[in-house]
Amino acid sequence: MQASLIGTLYPALLHTHIGLVTLSAGLFVLRWLGVLGGLRWPMQRLWRTLSVVIDTALLSAGATLWWLLQLHPLHQPWLGTKLALLVVYIVLGSLALKRGRTWRHKLGFGLLALAVLAFMVSVALTRHPLGWWRL
Repeated sequence: MQASLIGTLYPALLHTHIGLVTLSAGLFVLRWLGVLGGLRWPMQRLWRTLSVVIDTALLSAGATLWWLLQLHPLHQPWLGTKLALLVVYIVLGSLALKRGRTWRHKLGFGLLALAVLAFMVSVALTRHPLGWWRL
């Protein structure tokens, strides 16, 4: 990959990725709080579709960054950790929004999802599998 292409695309892609993380997390929190409040709008098709669109764009930006920087999740442990945590976050988010049986379950799963998200951010910022917990 040419250095000029990386120098041109990387900053824009990185900022796009960060912006999409912020949008995705913000929409999750709003929907989760709505679900906890017993509102119907968080589970309406419009908001579910918007979440999917944002998350698809987020994954696309992330995959493009991997390609651009020639990263591989098996060779960069921090990236593999981040992807594994993404799966955990998705499962917890689903439990928090829809599949949790009680209000307390949804509350707990949502808090756990946010904790996993925060840890994912720490892994991304430190580029270390232990994130902020590294020694």
